Amino acid sequence: MKNRQQLKQELVEHYLWLRQYGCNDSHSGNASFRWHDEIWITPTGCCADTLNADDLVCCSVDGELAESASLDVALHIQSYQKNTEINAIFHSHNPHAVAMTLDGKDFVPVDFEGQYYFPIVPVICIKNDEYIAKSAEKVSNMLQSNKLTIVAGHGVYSCADSINLAYKWSCSLELSAKTAWLARQ
Repeated sequence: MKNRQQLKQELVEHYLWLRQYGCNDSHSGNASFRWHDEIWITPTGCCADTLNADDLVCCSVDGELAESASLDVALHIQSYQKNTEINAIFHSHNPHAVAMTLDGKDFVPVDFEGQYYFPIVPVICIKNDEYIAKSAEKVSNMLQSNKLTIVAGHGVYSCADSINLAYKWSCSLELSAKTAWLARQ
């Protein structure tokens, strides 16, 4: 079993990979993992290219928020509270997944791998000016029974029992969306 410091380093590496592979820009998205009753999350406004494990912010699964935590910290905490099976959450801005769901309709992968892992990815519609007020409840409710959800026009949320698997779901979804995008051309 990995210790807290190993998990912190793993989260930072995977968060950087989302940037390197085009799923986030330098300062977008966020990521967290659960360690017992602690939630370790990326700080607000952090740069994936320069983030260190020591920069991660500790919050409590009971709802204690750290001031420097990501804007989505309440969303992460509520997701962990509602689904005790998950230990990692990633939020990314996958360009093809976002583009394919701008219409607000659920995403149905056309490729084998996408259909195998997630036959339907639910899409949540939240007005931009209501995102902060409504996203925590809406996304955490969706992540209770789905490994992925997309907020239309915004981004992807993935969850899993491990950092690597949550990262995989984000990447697999983006490849499925890219394949669907290419098929439409």
